[in-house]
Amino acid sequence: MTRWTAADVPDQHGRTVIVTGASSGLGAEATRVLAKAGAKVIMACRDLNKAQAVADTIDGNAEVCRLDLADLSSVRAFADGLDHDVDVLINNAGVMAVPKGSTADGFERHIGTNHLGPFALTGLLINRVRDRVVTVSSGLHMLGRIREDLNWERHRYQRWLAYAQSKLANLLFAYELQRRLSTAGRRTISVAAHPGVAATEGMRQDTSLQGKLLAGGPAQTPGMGALPMLYAATEPRVAGGACIGPDGLMQRSGYPTLVRSSRTSRDTTLAAHLWRRSELLSGVHYAIEPFER
Repeated sequence: MTRWTAADVPDQHGRTVIVTGASSGLGAEATRVLAKAGAKVIMACRDLNKAQAVADTIDGNAEVCRLDLADLSSVRAFADGLDHDVDVLINNAGVMAVPKGSTADGFERHIGTNHLGPFALTGLLINRVRDRVVTVSSGLHMLGRIREDLNWERHRYQRWLAYAQSKLANLLFAYELQRRLSTAGRRTISVAAHPGVAATEGMRQDTSLQGKLLAGGPAQTPGMGALPMLYAATEPRVAGGACIGPDGLMQRSGYPTLVRSSRTSRDTTLAAHLWRRSELLSGVHYAIEPFER
């Protein structure tokens, strides 16, 4: 059986890709591969110095721009500063199992950074994305549920469940976006991806017993973890509404393939409900143009 690797990324010359969270881990790996394949990569990152240090090591065209998904004013500034169309938007940045805290706009950090930030960013850019939007989720979405109390204000905070809720929200968003793009008659597609268990910065920082149990054994390298994202972003055969993940046992490791996510993640009623709440909370209301720019 032929396994898809970074060497199989199609030629990307003439294409522009935004990668959020490109200063480390999966985002940095994806940036290296895409730039080497010829893409112009816009590294949308909170820490400009850290991102520039990565960009300086990249063989190809990588441009660093500031974006803090935990601050909706930063999201709007980034979108306002983008003066051209792009081919691919990869919503990769996020936080994992962090202590309870709030974003600049007062949202619980996981739902604010991992879902509402990308939701707002995508909505502000959707009519300037020509090919596809890739949203990175996690296998731990299966532990998540969308609470009426999205911000954990009335419940005892549990950081892994807060993370899982945000990752479930990512999938509900990705699938609902595809339905709305199709309804509008757009050729732009929405694809979800998840890396399995990868040795990212977030994983390394969590040394708790719960974190180790959820990780489920040794983590694969960031290079392997980035493959589903790269496949979702570049493979011409990928259809809108697909989810790409590892082909190994329980989708924890392996090479990219089409995978199934939880039944809850494909609940269209829940997705529409979350979409309405997300527009209200973020202040970004989607107006998908019914034509290609």
